[in-house]
Amino acid sequence: MPSQIHWGILGPGKIAHKFAQDLQTLPGARVHAVASRSLERASAFAEQYEAPFAFGSYEELLSCPDLDVVYIATPHSEHCTHTLMCLEAGLPVLCEKPLAIHSGQARRMVEKAREAGVFLMEGLWTRFNPAFEKTLELVGEGGLGAIHWVAADFGFSSARKADSRLFDPDLGGGSLLDVGIYPAFVAYAVLGMPNVVEAVAAIGPTGVDESCGMLFKYARQAIATLSSSIVVKTPTEAYVHGEKGSLYLPPRMHEADRLVLHYGRKDRRTLHFSIEGNGFVPQARSVMDCLQKGLLENPKWSLENSLELMTLLDAVRRKAGIFY
Repeated sequence: MPSQIHWGILGPGKIAHKFAQDLQTLPGARVHAVASRSLERASAFAEQYEAPFAFGSYEELLSCPDLDVVYIATPHSEHCTHTLMCLEAGLPVLCEKPLAIHSGQARRMVEKAREAGVFLMEGLWTRFNPAFEKTLELVGEGGLGAIHWVAADFGFSSARKADSRLFDPDLGGGSLLDVGIYPAFVAYAVLGMPNVVEAVAAIGPTGVDESCGMLFKYARQAIATLSSSIVVKTPTEAYVHGEKGSLYLPPRMHEADRLVLHYGRKDRRTLHFSIEGNGFVPQARSVMDCLQKGLLENPKWSLENSLELMTLLDAVRRKAGIFY
């Protein structure tokens, strides 16, 4: 693997712009190519980020010379198809979360990556956020004691538009996959897989879950209470409560720049962290480090982790009556 990693970007949307901006600040990274269904959009994106290659179809990207890894930022419903396409061409993939819209697709993607011997990772950037990494460290060290309750939410208000992917079930729209994945991820990362899953959803006129409530119960007498919405703004924060203390990730918890520790009524400490760029830098750096080391998956967020999280989201969908 060369010292400079050449990134290809599939789908030049809003998130892809933020990701490309962060790549420009990361030593050893370069936006090398971009593909869109519109050559005009791809060319404009390529010009903005000084990428030498632009393509008017996703398939054309596969033949791009000197391409080291592809970041997939297309709609949820396309993640499986586009990831398989790249893996079959031998191209490493960072696929924006969620990895797929259900565990069957995710399993196909993981099996293909392992069969082809090609790197694959789900782009769940919160796992690499410094405040969240510190959260996992504190929980792992046992400083909070046994964890008994995790509470997290993510909600924002979006207008119901016929052409919005958020409200289109054919594109994997709805709150669960778009933002509910973050509270579910926090619970999973801290407590693991639950043995009981309960969930309810408010299904809107377009057929997507506009709001979703989740309750996870664990064998070790722990629970997680979680929620998501695309029609109302909620605090978007997370709490981890243990026998010895509590931890708080303030808004917006999935990209927090600090965490607050509570040990009793008077002992309150705030830890501050630096956020690099738009927040995608640590994730991209970790992917590049894996590629330089010849790893096929990231030990910080493995393919098994992604499969388990998707299996958990499937259980939520079944309980809440959410269909794509």
